[in-house]
Amino acid sequence: MPTAPRYIEIMDTTLRDGEQTSGVSFSPSEKLTIAQLLLTEVKVDRIEIASARVSEGEFAAVKGITKWAKANGYLDRVEVLTFVDGDVSVQWMLKAGAKVMNLLTKGSLNHLTHQLKKKPAQHFAEVAAVIALARKKGLECNVYLEDWSNGMRHSPEYVYEYLDFLQSQPVKRVMLPDTLGVLIPSEVTTFITEIVARYPKLHFDFHAHNDYDLGTANVLEGIKAGAHGLHLTINGMGERAGNAPLASAIAVLHDFMPGVKTAVAEKSLYSVSKLVETFSGFRIPANKPVVGENVFTQTAGIHADGDKKNKLYFSDLMPERFGRQRKYALGKTSGKANIENNLHQLGIQLSDADLKKVTARIIELGDKKEVVTQADLPYIISDVLDSNTIEEKVKIEDYVLTHSKNLKPSATLRILINGEVFEEHAQGDGQYDAFMNALKRIYKKKKQELPGLSDYAVRIPPGGKSDALCETIITWHHNEREFKTRGLDSDQTVSAIKATQKMLNLI
Repeated sequence: MPTAPRYIEIMDTTLRDGEQTSGVSFSPSEKLTIAQLLLTEVKVDRIEIASARVSEGEFAAVKGITKWAKANGYLDRVEVLTFVDGDVSVQWMLKAGAKVMNLLTKGSLNHLTHQLKKKPAQHFAEVAAVIALARKKGLECNVYLEDWSNGMRHSPEYVYEYLDFLQSQPVKRVMLPDTLGVLIPSEVTTFITEIVARYPKLHFDFHAHNDYDLGTANVLEGIKAGAHGLHLTINGMGERAGNAPLASAIAVLHDFMPGVKTAVAEKSLYSVSKLVETFSGFRIPANKPVVGENVFTQTAGIHADGDKKNKLYFSDLMPERFGRQRKYALGKTSGKANIENNLHQLGIQLSDADLKKVTARIIELGDKKEVVTQADLPYIISDVLDSNTIEEKVKIEDYVLTHSKNLKPSATLRILINGEVFEEHAQGDGQYDAFMNALKRIYKKKKQELPGLSDYAVRIPPGGKSDALCETIITWHHNEREFKTRGLDSDQTVSAIKATQKMLNLI
């Protein structure tokens, strides 16, 4: 008979350890929102929300979360870091309405000797007193072994002496942190395998840090070695290089540990990641696995072509799992397949001839702008197809636009009209106005009047940034009729000049 999957508890510590990221401080309302999403949408098993005794703001945040958690049946899943300080942390917990304390104790002889300056027996007695008081007051206790990783490296006899003591205490979980992020995967395997085998009745959580960029790898090895739970953070937030990231760890466990399961809802990971990014101001790198903006974007045309041909560049790490969509970047490395995939997502079909023209235009733009977005695509198509209908008898060959403080903008223009070259300079109220004044001087020499400008509209695609493609639509009146021309460029004035060139050819 098949064996039941092994269940792994996930404790998210974004609101406690993650908030130790340099420069990050969540408001009480932000903490409450994140806590609610983690428990109800992401469905982690537990959340660690604060350290006791830190500040009045932290106390208010904890009270707000515990009030909500109690009303909604989540109070036993909300945890607070506490200290070996007699009854101080216990009283703080009771006033804050919290029920689960994560007691910070010493997991290495080095920390015990040089920071606390105490002997093991004295430390154990003080820990036992706090646990006994907490249990008497109705609190549940978990215990952190701070600096456990160095304890296993340099004083394993102390770690085992401490664990011998803890297995006689009324604690629910023993937490094994790689406090300084120094372990390599083989050490995680060795240390946790030994501990789980020696203490089969204890529940062990593994808490990885990412100082050597090994957090996710160490998490995988910790679960393989028999750890029962993991501590993770949204976006890998945390002190120094941060903690093992929730999204990456969950993806790795689900894909490479078929014998285990978690309760985490993968589809919610991206949305909560973006919310935490906004609240914290801690920006996610574009190439961050699972939640980064670029991680499901194919840029090379050959990859897009391969995706069409039996999904050659797909893996188990599919964007739909995380509530996301595969994208095909548009730029100078784009091939026809990239553009066809984007057109398909927009519901647009083009002839082969038009597709080639659009492809050429995107590659041209890609030399100026690193990535052209899907939102830019309708603008590009409109520009290319519109340009195809105009016979080019007038060509603006060169221009120089200047703008200086306390000086009027100016433009120098060279233009080719039916094979004849004209050059002129003028000033104006703005760069485009200066350009038009120079143009009017040229057409005055030809004894030809230019159309009047009756409307000038600029727009960028939704969500566009400062380097977004810009479409300028100019309405002209000429010989008792009105007509519009469009120009497209990443520079607003240049897009207006392109629209003007189309007008010159139309007249």
